[in-house]
Amino acid sequence: MLINFFSFLRFPILFLCLVLAGHSASAQEVSNSPEQLYKKYKPGSTQRMMMTGKYAQALFFNKQQDKAIAILNENIAYAKKEPDGKYAAYLYIIAAINYRLMDNVKAYENASRLAQFYEAKTKDQETKGYVAYGIGWIRARNNKEAEAVRHFLKALSSYEKAPNSESLNNRKASVYRELNSIYADWNEYQLQEKYSKLSLEIALQQKDPMNLFDSYMAMGYMYEKRYESTDNKAFINLAESYYLKAIETYKTNKARMPIPSTLSFVAINLANLYLNYFPESYRDKVLYYANLAKTQGTATGNHDHAASANGILAELALQNGHQEDAKNYLMTALAESEYNNIEDPQVKLSIFENLSQLFQNENNFKEAIFYQKKYIETFKQVYDQKNTALGKRLEIQYEREKQKQQLLRLQLASEKQEQRLKEMGWHSLQQAQKLENLELTKENQFRKLELTEIENSKKAQELRLSQLESSNRKREVDLYKARVDYKEKINTFYIGLIASVSLLLILLLYAYFQRTKGIKQKEKLHLLEMDKVIQDSKISNLTLMLEGQEQERGRIARDLHDGLGSLLSGTKMNLFLLKDKSSDHHQPQIERSMAQIDIAVDELRRVAHNLMPDLLLKYGLQETLMEYVSRMTSPKLDVDVQFLHYSNQLPLESQLLVYRIVQELVNNAVKHAAAEQIIIQFIENESDYVIIVEDDGEGFDTKILNHAHSAGFHNIRSRVEFLKGSLQIESQIHIGTNIEIKFPK
Repeated sequence: MLINFFSFLRFPILFLCLVLAGHSASAQEVSNSPEQLYKKYKPGSTQRMMMTGKYAQALFFNKQQDKAIAILNENIAYAKKEPDGKYAAYLYIIAAINYRLMDNVKAYENASRLAQFYEAKTKDQETKGYVAYGIGWIRARNNKEAEAVRHFLKALSSYEKAPNSESLNNRKASVYRELNSIYADWNEYQLQEKYSKLSLEIALQQKDPMNLFDSYMAMGYMYEKRYESTDNKAFINLAESYYLKAIETYKTNKARMPIPSTLSFVAINLANLYLNYFPESYRDKVLYYANLAKTQGTATGNHDHAASANGILAELALQNGHQEDAKNYLMTALAESEYNNIEDPQVKLSIFENLSQLFQNENNFKEAIFYQKKYIETFKQVYDQKNTALGKRLEIQYEREKQKQQLLRLQLASEKQEQRLKEMGWHSLQQAQKLENLELTKENQFRKLELTEIENSKKAQELRLSQLESSNRKREVDLYKARVDYKEKINTFYIGLIASVSLLLILLLYAYFQRTKGIKQKEKLHLLEMDKVIQDSKISNLTLMLEGQEQERGRIARDLHDGLGSLLSGTKMNLFLLKDKSSDHHQPQIERSMAQIDIAVDELRRVAHNLMPDLLLKYGLQETLMEYVSRMTSPKLDVDVQFLHYSNQLPLESQLLVYRIVQELVNNAVKHAAAEQIIIQFIENESDYVIIVEDDGEGFDTKILNHAHSAGFHNIRSRVEFLKGSLQIESQIHIGTNIEIKFPK
């Protein structure tokens, strides 16, 4: 009988089903076409942003990943402009999930970080819960199940605080299904049953066929696991009933099911259930559901389902005595398993073991040994994968040691079996060889007589030839000795001549290369000294220029404040004195003049402060930039500044340079890009500082900066160069500009 190995596929298949269900649009939305609903709304509208997630997911699971990512990026650009961060957080976490399915580690980590950044900017509890769910979903796929559970429970806590909405229950059900899968893997049956029933309650309330299907599958699998641990017949009957309900749900709502391969999931589970836990009278049902899984798996391109179904059919064929049919099913299962992009070694492990057994039964020892070796190689791969994935858990240590012992026993048994098969093969070959030897012995006896006569005649001829050859060889040896002596003398002369010429040539080349090397080294040292002098001169000039600019700014600010400020204050005082002495007719004009002088004084103070901010000298960079941002913020312009890990230890001259750089970048964004939102970030790392200025303005082509003669960007580059930093500019037309500056501590 075949080793029953295909039942192990049931849990991975169920797990995949739950993932897709938890991350897809509802069946009702699929029937209404997410593309039609998406295009119904205006670009940039909040309705379209919320529909983007479902549309992108539908594209992704229909193998249009590039289009899904493009639509997400397009709407993320709109969402980042919204004052509420919930739209950007929602789209970023969906992008992170899609990138994780594509195994793009850097992209999904960056999208997760941005989702958390924007989630902190919203008070919407449902969005906070969805971001926590997405991060937990990614942790679960990265084999960090304990962290995933913490995030899922955090998501449920946020959902409980959120007001009721159309999407809230769907999102709760997704979390329940994820927790159900993890607790099934941990054999925590009570928690698994709890979340399975909660998911089923929501599915029954909403009457969503896809959610109902997933819930029935989860309940069936949960009771099947309970039966394996207790042997309680009631559990296996419950498992059968829930699997049948899943089949009925699919058939009744076939047009509304977004994932056709779900039918092959439940068919495989039912076939295994009837094969392993029900009497032989259920063999017809095993055959029916195995063929259903095979047909549906092939039609939907799920070759691992087709491989599992062929394995079940192989076991049935062997039970019925049809060994050749069983072998054909196994070979088909092996071919189907090769189609998977993510190879499942467990499938091949079982196929190789059973093929080896079948060929051994047929006395085909060569093929039996071949598949036995394949089995050993695959078993090692499975052991290594399990050892890596479960090495962090203490309780797996015992299982790992047991698997090591099993591997050693398996290798020893395989070597013994291989040796036994070889001995049997050698024994059969020896018997065949004996029969051939008996037939050849008679022929050899007759030929021996003929050979002895021929050999005698040959020996007589060889004796005569050897006498002639010995005399000829003696003459040839004498001639050869004479030639060798002559050649040795000639060779000695030529070797001495060549050695002398070669030595002379080597000495000349060595002297030439040494002289050339010395000249080149002197030239390099001279060039390095010249570069150092030029660089020192450049830094000195740049330092003097920046110091001169700041001194001139300070002098102008003092002159404006002390000179023109005092003059305006005196003028206002004179007008105030004149006001008491003038007639009522001139009172309005004097009051307007005094008001204008107040405006001029305020403007004078603002200009003087921009030229030389007093706050920077008194309180430092953070307070100065906070005050500058508050002055720049208006109903038409939102400017925000953030300091991350800043310890306020930046030298004063560097603080002034950073202030001037930020001031110039903000002025450029307002003046040239017509920005409505500007975000400034100042980050202190272990070895450097980072300035990030991001705006949502019109953007520009960064190539024109290499040819333009903008005084503003020239000043920015000069200050960055003085800080020994680097400047990186990213800009997209009609999207915005992101400028990042790094300089060392």
